[in-house]
Amino acid sequence: MYIIGENIHIISPAVKEALANRDREFFMELALKQVEAGAKAVDLNLGPRKKDWEEVFPWMVETVEAVVDVPLCIDTTNVDGMEAAVKKITKAQPILNSTSAEPERLERVPELAKKYNTKLIALTMEKSGIPVASDERVNIALEKLIPRCLELDFPINDLIIDPLVLTVSGCQPYCPELIEAIRTIQFAWDPPPMISVGLSNVSNAVPTKNRPLIDSVYCAMVMGAGLKMMIANPLEKELMEVIRIIEERDESTPLSRLYLKIHDRIEAMEYPTAGDVDMSDPEQVKVWKTVQILLNQVIYADSYLEQ
Repeated sequence: MYIIGENIHIISPAVKEALANRDREFFMELALKQVEAGAKAVDLNLGPRKKDWEEVFPWMVETVEAVVDVPLCIDTTNVDGMEAAVKKITKAQPILNSTSAEPERLERVPELAKKYNTKLIALTMEKSGIPVASDERVNIALEKLIPRCLELDFPINDLIIDPLVLTVSGCQPYCPELIEAIRTIQFAWDPPPMISVGLSNVSNAVPTKNRPLIDSVYCAMVMGAGLKMMIANPLEKELMEVIRIIEERDESTPLSRLYLKIHDRIEAMEYPTAGDVDMSDPEQVKVWKTVQILLNQVIYADSYLEQ
């Protein structure tokens, strides 16, 4: 799994404070920790930075590149900020995050990616929003995102389609549709673009104690659908363990065998069933209840594990 470490994110109070103080050591340590934990790229989400982008984006690139050699993912809605960041990068091929099918962004961001030879994340979202159905998201990729890249002679192998994970709390019907979108995009174009998602979005607005479980179960499911890249938290030990279990086919514990069964069911275009679960094992029951909410089979509530 190619993990783009998500932890340098302006939504974090600690990141916001460190950025305000220009605390280089904080960002160096956080970037290095993510790479040491398994991240193969580092996401830099600093928000739009409308007032100070000319100084902040280059400063952050220089700070992080001082300690890591992996690609940097420039995550902002500020296209000028993207360019300021990319100009400063001296190491690995960067990633621009992101364009969408909204006309203004689809016009400017792919041109920027082409100009600076970056990879490009493209969201299956139009001005009207994010469609629920998987086929509508796939159609945005096929009818708008990929054609725009072809128009610019942008390499399809540098294009990364993001079919958009949304939270199970409030957007539950999107969760199983995302799985099918991942599956379909791999076969909808030749050669196929890469696919990535922001995994932890699935547990946004969920009680903190339940987030690692929801992220981990969803990870097993989307890996079953063929996902090989994601923006995620490499410091989340439960998530990283599930990735290891699946990649190494580790059947050494009952819980690891259940995660493999979930992965294999999705890979076979099936859904996990109650027969896959030892209902006398509380940990397996928690995983099974999580599978049900992520497949929209049981209505999500914050107390779903207690029901």
